[in-house]
Amino acid sequence: MNLLNLFGKKTFPHGIHPDAYKEETNAKITRRLPFADEIVVPLAQSIGRPAKAIVFRGQHIIRGEVIAEADGFMSVPIHAPVSGTIKEIDIAPTAKGGKQPAIIITTSLNSGQQVLDSGERNDYLQMTREELVKAVQNTGLVGLGGAAFPTHVKMAIPPDRSIHTVLVNGCECEPFLTTDHRVMLEKIDNLLLGIRIAMKTVDAPRAIIGIEDNKLNVLEAIKPYLPDDDSITIEAVETKYPQGAEKMLAYSLLGIEIPSGGLPSEVGLAVFNVATLAELGALLPAKQGLIERIITITGDGVKKPGNYLAPIGTPVRFLLEYAEFIGAEAELILGGPMMGMPARSLDVPITKGTGALLVLDKRATKRDDILSCIKCTQCLQACPINLNPSELGLLATKRQYDVMEEKYHLNDCFECGCCSYVCPSNIPLVQYFRIAKALNRERHLQNS
Repeated sequence: MNLLNLFGKKTFPHGIHPDAYKEETNAKITRRLPFADEIVVPLAQSIGRPAKAIVFRGQHIIRGEVIAEADGFMSVPIHAPVSGTIKEIDIAPTAKGGKQPAIIITTSLNSGQQVLDSGERNDYLQMTREELVKAVQNTGLVGLGGAAFPTHVKMAIPPDRSIHTVLVNGCECEPFLTTDHRVMLEKIDNLLLGIRIAMKTVDAPRAIIGIEDNKLNVLEAIKPYLPDDDSITIEAVETKYPQGAEKMLAYSLLGIEIPSGGLPSEVGLAVFNVATLAELGALLPAKQGLIERIITITGDGVKKPGNYLAPIGTPVRFLLEYAEFIGAEAELILGGPMMGMPARSLDVPITKGTGALLVLDKRATKRDDILSCIKCTQCLQACPINLNPSELGLLATKRQYDVMEEKYHLNDCFECGCCSYVCPSNIPLVQYFRIAKALNRERHLQNS
């Protein structure tokens, strides 16, 4: 039994309560951005394999057509975000640093908002589970909450498992981010249709939309549209970071613990982000692909903060100019401040998994000096999955990455950043863990 819920709080142990910084954008209606003159579309936009370009230099393309095909099951296609001409298929800067292959498009002056429409439609009620999984893959959908995991892969439930509940993550627990909040207010019909499609695809009899209790206007907006049979419900959980993580949301809403190293499907759950399912409801019936997403642009020195609908591949430079950034040099982050990625160049484009562009000055960042661990245990008290970040950090400095993985459950860390946030010595613990996991993966590949 979830003892925390006996006292009226749907929550999980540990976690943190950072300042929300959502007031500047959470009440602002989503507005469409104009199209940049040049769009840069990376071929690698998910955790799976990069897509394979099927266009050529000089080719004219129409907004919505497939320009890169999926390379196997763990991959998704890419659709043209704008109409225009293929300028190059070349390497381009990425948020992670370095360069990767991308399709560079010169936008047509008359690109407009019209999307290629074949006139064909999908009737999801008449489709088999296998047909639905393939149709989801054809949309190019990945997790829009930031993880960018191919949605169709998550829906391909192994035959020896059954799903009793679809959990819909509407918590949006990271500071500054408000795109999911706007989706739940502005795209209720698409969201509920996407939930029904997901329920049919994974054969689940019910779904629960989980929101933090700082978004009660969402609960009031959605409740009148919910079915009378309670197959889809909405519940509020405590506002706490990282409430939206799969393990935390499952525990808070249902008291279910996802096992160490396990998947939600092992305990009868399938978990999706609200924006992902809203796009599913819009795209799958129309046989269309993902070409744009809502992104929060906010932070210090931004004159026009808000939530903007932007073509995937729009460069950071264009976003800053449109939002009228007037500040001095600042740190740019693609995504949230806890789990986002620094933008190392103004030419970096947004991708399917980019939920925000944050501009942070020194008031919103930690100091540069790193001190020794003082054994204060604050990181242990903050870690939502009961790891020992202090010990893991000490092992990382000694490069004992195998010990971190084998004895201290490094792979259970989902890099939420709680430990780094509370550390009084300013030790970049989560960065150490990311490096350790990457090196361990490389070691395993070399040994296989």
